[in-house]
Amino acid sequence: PLIHKKKTMLSFTKTTYTNADFKRLVSLLDADLKLRDGDEHDFYAQFNKIEKLQYTIVCYDGNIPIACGAFKEYEPAIVEIKRMFVLPEYRGQGTGHKVLKELETWAAELNYTACILETGKKQPEAISLYKKAGYSIIKNYGQYKHIENSVCMKKAIL
Repeated sequence: PLIHKKKTMLSFTKTTYTNADFKRLVSLLDADLKLRDGDEHDFYAQFNKIEKLQYTIVCYDGNIPIACGAFKEYEPAIVEIKRMFVLPEYRGQGTGHKVLKELETWAAELNYTACILETGKKQPEAISLYKKAGYSIIKNYGQYKHIENSVCMKKAIL
């Protein structure tokens, strides 16, 4: 008999950094990044504190939190995408793309015109996701300006 993959019902909750599911997913993200970034992890970690993130999204499969993302204002018209994470068993199914789209839509509703982000050369799947979603590589910005491992990207949303 044919085995059909269970169709998942994804839902998205707009919340803040205080959400317990968001915090749990971010702790898994940090553990993953610590492995990937090695000695450079402490440098990046200082810019990834979640306190003050007022625009966060948690993606649920039924009632299971499976992915998250956030944004914060970078400049008056620009937000920075932060803390994107999908549980390993849910990767490769477009979940990250859907979370990103939700964040972009929310930012556009708040009249932001562009999103920027930083990811690392050691996260090729993230770079691929962002390129597919229409992001272009830009010159490294802010604290990432002289960081060899950083890849900065931008996309217009309005």
